[in-house]
Amino acid sequence: MPEGDTIHRVAATLRHALTGQPLTRIDLPRLPRPHPAPGTRLRRAEARGKHLLLHLDDGLVLHSHLRMTGSWHLYRRGQRWAKARGAVRAVLATDDAVAVCFSAPIVELLDAQALRRHPSLRALGPDLCDPAADLDEAVHRLAALPAPPPTIGEVLLDQRIACGVGNVYRCDVLFLHGLDPATPIQRITPARLRALLEDASALLQANLTTAERTTAPQAGPGALWVHGRGGQPCRRCATPIEVSRLGEQARYTYRCPRCQPAVRERHDPRRGGAGAAASPETAQDAPGSPEPGATHDRS
Repeated sequence: MPEGDTIHRVAATLRHALTGQPLTRIDLPRLPRPHPAPGTRLRRAEARGKHLLLHLDDGLVLHSHLRMTGSWHLYRRGQRWAKARGAVRAVLATDDAVAVCFSAPIVELLDAQALRRHPSLRALGPDLCDPAADLDEAVHRLAALPAPPPTIGEVLLDQRIACGVGNVYRCDVLFLHGLDPATPIQRITPARLRALLEDASALLQANLTTAERTTAPQAGPGALWVHGRGGQPCRRCATPIEVSRLGEQARYTYRCPRCQPAVRERHDPRRGGAGAAASPETAQDAPGSPEPGATHDRS
């Protein structure tokens, strides 16, 4: 699934190619009519976390969320498309360019009222790709989570807390802070939670203008600290990176067992003794390569 930096780059690309020009073709093959008329112009392309909002000058907004399967492509007029036409979910064309959305599970037209009331968009936390993101609000949302307290690895993917972070940034910011993804959030101070969000935001913003996502720049362009590196040596201590699954969605997590020691349950008199390790067992069959970061956890 694309992370917030990817969607911001998509928005920037479509903004540059389409904004202000009359759209000569608007195809929305799976949406009921009426559709925007030819001649409509793109007024603004906006990214909100992992959501893309294309604001048209007729007052409608084309909303898409790519999830695990979708992508936006930009072509010159007459250029051959890279994917099958049966996967098309939206086409916006000008005299010079053709923007095509393929295989996105969510593509919908919203008027102003539907945009304001949209449940997923209304629930989003501060966008960490935005330099002005309200991190105090995100920490406040963390403090308001209901019991039982989730793990920090689950929280970082919850777009209702702060939006834009996906699995790459989750894994690598936790490595930078030396935290096991299975650490319950009540064991992390508010100051450290805020620092985590600050660093996740900084990593996202550092990758807004390049498709070669990098979190470990000293290792070269495109280098990541732990994500997608299962079984490979840690860039700091050479210990093999371990891979586990975490949370209801069983998303893969990558961690260095030396730099990010496994969290242990504290002694609980009600249970009569110390608990077992809270972190998941290493998944030996997990993929070792990074997830696609091109135009592709919860919304």
